[in-house]
Amino acid sequence: MGWAIALHGGAGDIPVSLAAERRRPREAALRHCLRVGVDALKAQKSPLDVVELVVRELENNPHYNAGRGSVLTREGTIEMEASIMDGKTKRCGAVSGLTTVVNPISLARLVMEKTPHIYLAFDGAERFAREQGIETVDSSHFITQENIERLKQAKEANRVQIDYTPPIQNDKKKETPIADGDSQIGTVGCVAVDSHGNLASATSTGGLVNKMVGRIGDTPIIGAGTYANNLCAVSATGKGEAIMRGTVARDVAALMEFKGLSLKEAAAYVVEECVPKGNVGLVAVSAKGEVTMSYNTTGMFRACATEDGYSEIAIWPSVHN
Repeated sequence: MGWAIALHGGAGDIPVSLAAERRRPREAALRHCLRVGVDALKAQKSPLDVVELVVRELENNPHYNAGRGSVLTREGTIEMEASIMDGKTKRCGAVSGLTTVVNPISLARLVMEKTPHIYLAFDGAERFAREQGIETVDSSHFITQENIERLKQAKEANRVQIDYTPPIQNDKKKETPIADGDSQIGTVGCVAVDSHGNLASATSTGGLVNKMVGRIGDTPIIGAGTYANNLCAVSATGKGEAIMRGTVARDVAALMEFKGLSLKEAAAYVVEECVPKGNVGLVAVSAKGEVTMSYNTTGMFRACATEDGYSEIAIWPSVHN
């Protein structure tokens, strides 16, 4: 048994031809956030503290679809959501519909620790953030030029877009390869286990490009996008509606609990058999210090490390690394 950590920056149809100027900042962010998480685990911080810390770092990075980099709704507004869960106690907190909170994951933790509830949304969540003195900014802080352009593309194509949906190419450009093929950036998440087997999971997102105002995805739904118990911690990413239908995060834990599957077996079964291809990715760790990063999409921005020295930072299957 030893500590382990895994994080993701979204899964989807990520083209292998993704331009270097778009790929490298995201890989650098994964590398930085993995180091932050590993250092925190080595410093004996609790897994709950570790996953919050790492997801805050990812939320602050405009290259991912959470916090600063959140994508825009149909009306050009921001609606962020997040959740966090402690495996030992099964205490959890979730938020949705945030427009001014700099770090939604920290507000989710405050919901868990400072209220009798699990889930707060929209005006109530914003009011709670102000009461708690958590950092807020004008919503214009989150609206980047890149995401304005993503929304424009999605509206022109008349579609709601999952992470990394390639933009529609004009006929005259058919001969041009899609070099920058991500029209959206990915949901973020982190799972961690310490050397005592304590587990935690956290997930945060801005949702889908061109989503209806008021739409809520899997990220704040305990058991869908986020789950942790005494066996494992799971954070999922992909198409929220498909992940909710498959109760992805809880099913991984349930297969371990009721069927005796290993972490890798359980995660692989859920990803390959329970959710249609092209819809889901997840990162997970077990109480024994095992780690897995499984997906049925083209790729998933991901990173992991374990106490025995193993580490990985990747986007596509290893054949492309």
